[in-house]
Amino acid sequence: MILKDENKLDTNIYTYTGYEDERSLRALEMRSLFGVESETNVLESPIKIDPSRSPFIKERIAVIFEGESLQELLEKVGGFEVTGETFRVVFVKNGEESFEERRAMEREVGLQIKGVADIRNPQRLFAIMHVNGRWVFGDYVKAESIWFRHQQKPHQYSTALSTRVARAVVNIAIPDPSGVKAIDPCCGIGTVLVEALSMGIDIVGGDNNPQILAGTRENIAHFGLKGEVKFKDMREITKHYDVAIIDLPYNLCSVISPEGQLEMLQSARRFADRVVVVTVEPIDEILNRAGFVIVDRAVAKKGAFTREVIVCG
Repeated sequence: MILKDENKLDTNIYTYTGYEDERSLRALEMRSLFGVESETNVLESPIKIDPSRSPFIKERIAVIFEGESLQELLEKVGGFEVTGETFRVVFVKNGEESFEERRAMEREVGLQIKGVADIRNPQRLFAIMHVNGRWVFGDYVKAESIWFRHQQKPHQYSTALSTRVARAVVNIAIPDPSGVKAIDPCCGIGTVLVEALSMGIDIVGGDNNPQILAGTRENIAHFGLKGEVKFKDMREITKHYDVAIIDLPYNLCSVISPEGQLEMLQSARRFADRVVVVTVEPIDEILNRAGFVIVDRAVAKKGAFTREVIVCG
């Protein structure tokens, strides 16, 4: 039982990581998940999500107390009571504080809390942070790099999306999975499917290359996931979906003419309300001809490959 959580503020603080060439994709994921983006590595939002969903989020603080000074924060934390669980306080660095200063502030804040502290195996984590001119204290969750574990799958494609990019694309396409039915009609080896299924998203896959589908199913099962994968040309899909994620085929075995791309995208316009397209070549004109309106976009890179991620409505 945790007491005094009625004081919790409607603020979540997320810290971000990422390389410079991921900035565009990271910003698009921010806009999709939170409706805003941040120029810094810190984002504040009333929206609360599992930080492990994103390949770019490092951690989340669900703010309980805040103060203009550390002393004001200490006064507010004083008397905060935790019963039935052990706890630990961590300092989230956002400046030039030394290791010794951070540990000292962790101890100082921890001493204000009424409860049983456990440095090694706490049942509940709290964090303190100096952010945007004030001090905050709240529940702390560190992100797990689930996408990184998914790199070790039985079957690979050299030109497939990286698991990091695939996870971001899923978040861009499906920021709120509640009640959403999704499809990846060109699923290939299943990189997008694995990321989506690992987030509990209701998604099915299809591909018109029967030679790879056994490997796709094995990749999904390798991570203890379950998902439907069928041999099907997307132009023959009749069921309706809320979202489609389409990584357009582009390698030497999957050369598609502009007319073929148009047919595929016209089919997607018919069976999905919202579509996120990943492409290695300009397709704005084809998307417009297929009846789509481009809502947002970003650039994603993997080695020598540069792709565009285009959100269509």
